[in-house]
Amino acid sequence: MPSLLPQNNPSLNSFYQTLTLPSQESRLAQLIELRPELSSFPQKEALEAVLSLSDYVFQQAGRFPEWVDGWANLDAESLLQVSPKQEPPILDDTLYTLDEKSLMSQLRLFRHQWMCRLIYLDLLQQIDLKDLTKILSELADVCVQTSLRWLKNHYQNLYGDALDSEGELVSMIVIGMGKLGGGELNLSSDIDLIFAFREHGETQNGKKSISHQEYFTKIGQKLIQHLDQITLDGFVFRVDMRLRPYGQSGALVLNLDSLENYYQDQGRDWERYAMIKSRVMAGDEADALAFEQLRRPFVYRKYLDFSAITALRDLKKMIAKEVQRKGIEHNIKLGQGGIREIEFIVQALQILHGGRDTGLQTQSLYQVLPYLAKQGYLESEQVDVLWSAYQLLRRTEHALQAVKDEQTQLLPEDAEQRLRIAIMLGYTEWAALHQALSLARTKVHEAFVDLIEDDNQDASETSDRDAWRLLFRSGLSQTLAPLKNTEFKTDKTSSSAASQPLNQEHVVDLIAEVDWDDQTKVVAQISRFLTSKAVAFMQPIGQERLATFFADFTYALKDEAHPDVILERVFPILEAILRRTSYLVLLIENPTAISHLIRLSRDSAWFSESISNSPMLLDELLDGNTLFSPPDKAMMEDELRQILLRLPEDDEEAHMDALRRFRRSIILRIAACDITEVLPLMKVSDHLTWLAEVIVEQVLQKAWYYLIHRHGYPTYKNDQAKVEAVLSPELVVVGYGKSGGLELGYDSDLDLVFIHNSDRSAYTNGDRSIDNLTFYTRLGQRIIHMLTSFTSCGRLYEVDMRLRPSGNSGLLVTSLEAFNDYQNKEAWIWEHQALTRARVVSGNQALALKFEQSRQQILAKERDQSVLKGEVIKMREKMRKHLDTGKTNTSFDLKQGAGGIIDIEFMVQFMVLAWSHRYPELMRYSDNIRQIEASVAAGILTADDANVMTEAYKLYRAQTHRLTLQKQTRVIPKEQLQANQEEVNNLWQAFVLKES
Repeated sequence: MPSLLPQNNPSLNSFYQTLTLPSQESRLAQLIELRPELSSFPQKEALEAVLSLSDYVFQQAGRFPEWVDGWANLDAESLLQVSPKQEPPILDDTLYTLDEKSLMSQLRLFRHQWMCRLIYLDLLQQIDLKDLTKILSELADVCVQTSLRWLKNHYQNLYGDALDSEGELVSMIVIGMGKLGGGELNLSSDIDLIFAFREHGETQNGKKSISHQEYFTKIGQKLIQHLDQITLDGFVFRVDMRLRPYGQSGALVLNLDSLENYYQDQGRDWERYAMIKSRVMAGDEADALAFEQLRRPFVYRKYLDFSAITALRDLKKMIAKEVQRKGIEHNIKLGQGGIREIEFIVQALQILHGGRDTGLQTQSLYQVLPYLAKQGYLESEQVDVLWSAYQLLRRTEHALQAVKDEQTQLLPEDAEQRLRIAIMLGYTEWAALHQALSLARTKVHEAFVDLIEDDNQDASETSDRDAWRLLFRSGLSQTLAPLKNTEFKTDKTSSSAASQPLNQEHVVDLIAEVDWDDQTKVVAQISRFLTSKAVAFMQPIGQERLATFFADFTYALKDEAHPDVILERVFPILEAILRRTSYLVLLIENPTAISHLIRLSRDSAWFSESISNSPMLLDELLDGNTLFSPPDKAMMEDELRQILLRLPEDDEEAHMDALRRFRRSIILRIAACDITEVLPLMKVSDHLTWLAEVIVEQVLQKAWYYLIHRHGYPTYKNDQAKVEAVLSPELVVVGYGKSGGLELGYDSDLDLVFIHNSDRSAYTNGDRSIDNLTFYTRLGQRIIHMLTSFTSCGRLYEVDMRLRPSGNSGLLVTSLEAFNDYQNKEAWIWEHQALTRARVVSGNQALALKFEQSRQQILAKERDQSVLKGEVIKMREKMRKHLDTGKTNTSFDLKQGAGGIIDIEFMVQFMVLAWSHRYPELMRYSDNIRQIEASVAAGILTADDANVMTEAYKLYRAQTHRLTLQKQTRVIPKEQLQANQEEVNNLWQAFVLKES
């Protein structure tokens, strides 16, 4: 406490002056005016300091000045004795008489009162970290449990009791995760929860019986609202439910069997880390025991689990990328040497050894750290370093959050705020605190690297490479010497640097060992680059890094057949990263990344252009194992979920950027496998299609989240004419064309149709209620907005909605009934052709099944084959006339040309429409290859003709991919695939002439 008094910390007086104008009273004086009794407060100087340093405490004290009376004799021991558990917000005999609004208000005031007490003691350094976080965790427990008791009573009156098969009461299980689970909650933290219940069944003895799933989902939704919703009194705790199985797309509540099955069959390594700190914070003892029995085997293995280190390495790598991309190196939680690295060290050792040593099987970091030293897993000195750093970082985190009750871990940039934080932690100046934090974070990071360092990393550079690097850096320094201290004019057309003589002889000498196709041209390119403003304006350390990279890069080019092409493609990448030389360091420290850059840029102009447009993709070059092993759909879903979990749920801009970065990184990895022929054509398209599906599903969930928070949930009337909420989207996203046919390319747009199955006469249940049809129309608009909007990270996809009923003049979102009606009564033949390649790519599974039944019913209609053929041929001729771009005698349009992709697709579509009424297997799939195979099996197509179509179709698509990767159009020299073109064209001509 002494350091917080003006006589012991002179910085306080200067800080006070920044808070008020000369004519204003101090904050304490303002408070005494509201409550004169405080003029006799025994520690007025301390109170003044706290009120001045914490805007949040000052605001709450102004609302409830009587609270301050109790702070006079406040200490940690007394707070622990009257903890939130001992002083509940509402007594049970009063609780059940409250309406919901009053309950929410009292919970918020209860939390504010405890927060002010804790901040007061924390700033006066009268409570240690363990006690502070223990009380905060108890506060969250009590608030959750109080809300649950009220909700159980409320819903019991409506639905009765949830009973198991033996007639025993089934309770809601609330599992606390993260710091809450470990009893280490910070001042302004959100709380990560998972909801569960013991056994499926139906409620009994109420006005209406509903399933346990629906019953506990209702309770869960209301619990979140009670805690999370911002009212005039603020909030209780921000609630994050994204750690539950399947994240936002998963059920809000799961029974314990489903929870166990998920973790046994699909649980990921990062979820093992998350589960270390999980604990049941609400539920009966039997439920807590049952959860513990499923948790422990998932987290802790009986053998030494070295996979934990690999998983940690991958997890940290992903977080490090996000930190770098967001520019939040000053985040004391996620940044290098931050709180998260300390937690990772402890958790990795828990997972590694916890299966054999049950002493490690605890949620509390406070308990584990000394145990690690006691059992020899870490040196005692290292544990002391980690604990000292942890306390400093956590107290800094609390100081940052105590200012305005905001969830932040970013060190301030403003001088005034820096001084405030320094004073709160007992320092007289920011520099001293910053130095202490830097030292602590350096030691933490050293310990972290020590733990996860990969012993199989590439060997150090050879002496030959080192010699080359030294020579090149020396030479480049001489080359740049005439340009140093040059001042550029603002006139774009001239600069004094342009007139500076560049010693090109040095350049020639430095690149002489590379076998260039045109050395003169290369020297000119390098000279222009080195005399550019961007290079001359670099800091000396940046120029040093550039020289080192150039040395490594040109050394690696020595064995290339055509190094000129590679250099020309890499120059734009260098220009893009000159102001962010950390990327140069990344390449310098990872020679394999330079090798990958050279190899892939050599074979694909698209690849190098993608990186120059988005330099953050250089991260993907670091690890050849991931670069050349693109994830399958399940892995994509998991990877994206992990990324989005680290973002605030309501930060739409951050989510949109993260989705775009994720798409770019996965596409880059797919392209790397395509370029190096690791993946065959069909697998390339599969991966590109899976990626689109994963993104569309996340966009649907984000759009749904956005709409329900503004308008509430759509509703329907049940069998008893009661209004019920619809808790998940009754909507499917149908993919047509390449999306429906699992044939997406690198630059494909998405042909989509939205279909809903909601009660069109009903309304949403929120304060700003709208009818269901408007809700789903806005949901569709939101999905399109999130997919197509340009952000700083680009766009996800172009979206084409013209295949919906009535095209651009039709409703954006169509009911299934209206879709069926249109397809059966109004649709053109070409719309039924499009339907052969349609399938649900995202959305409600029950509705997806109904859509597929409708699709097959429409396709299975018996049609007049002569009329059908005439319409197909007429549409094909119209398309060729307007869209074929290879009409010369020497060129061939792979897609629209005679004998091209569209000819094959139209012949297949004719067979599906003409014969599905007799051979339903024709319409089972939506992709051309399997439809061709089904046509052979049905005897409609000969094996020879099928081989012609299949071979040509795969070749055309593979060539299209290759052309895209070389930034070329789909028009090729006619002779290149002439044999395939002629064979397909012959089939088309036979199809045109043959009688049905």
